[in-house]
Amino acid sequence: MEKNRLVDFVAKIMEKSGFKVHKYFKTSKHLVDIYGVLPTVLGDISVIVACKNYEERWKVGLDVLKEMEMVAKTLQASKVIVITTSTFSDNALSYANGRNIALIDKDELMNIAKSLSKKNVETYQNYDEEEEGDEEETYVLPSDSAGSSFLSRGKRGSLTGKKRNISNSDASDNLKKWGKTLLSNPIALIIIVLAVSTLIPYLIHINKALLGILRIFIAAVLSYGIVMAVERDITVTLIRGSTVFFVTLIIYIALIFLT
Repeated sequence: MEKNRLVDFVAKIMEKSGFKVHKYFKTSKHLVDIYGVLPTVLGDISVIVACKNYEERWKVGLDVLKEMEMVAKTLQASKVIVITTSTFSDNALSYANGRNIALIDKDELMNIAKSLSKKNVETYQNYDEEEEGDEEETYVLPSDSAGSSFLSRGKRGSLTGKKRNISNSDASDNLKKWGKTLLSNPIALIIIVLAVSTLIPYLIHINKALLGILRIFIAAVLSYGIVMAVERDITVTLIRGSTVFFVTLIIYIALIFLT
């Protein structure tokens, strides 16, 4: 995959996640492949992405990660993501572990591409089925005789039942779309995670010493779990889940100081 195509591919995913994307963003010393900003009620959350279209025999090393960390400090970015069409060195994997750096190699990149391709095919098939249904609904047999008139009435009667089924199906689909839209909204997700992670510890009647730890754990599970239920793409899950969890932690810290 050419670098431009790789950058465009990742940028499109981030835009669908609600990010304002700047491709080939220039700083005084560096050129960042993607600089994304996610607006939230508490302020903007920024992410920088490096896209490395290396050949399979070359691995992304520790130097790339350290360089991206320097850029992140300059731009005050919340998250660093490094994506490659090859793999990462052992040193790079060890360095990223425990840090605010997400690594996506060729295998994960292929899974993301396949997932998006599958979704596009399903959308196209659903569109075709809707068009066929519309054509069937508008078709009425000509009523030249009593027999044909009877057939026309019978056809209309069957179409009425079919329209009811379609109407019920549309209502169900609209409900699912509304739920998915709600859970895809970062602000709504943050509110849900805050509410549930605050409520559950009180219902369990846990020791106050462990209350804060349990809240953080529940917030982490909900942040990534809800996003994963709505969106199967690894990149989107990492970005959106990390964003929701990060903002939730900030709110908890602010509440501690305020109370």
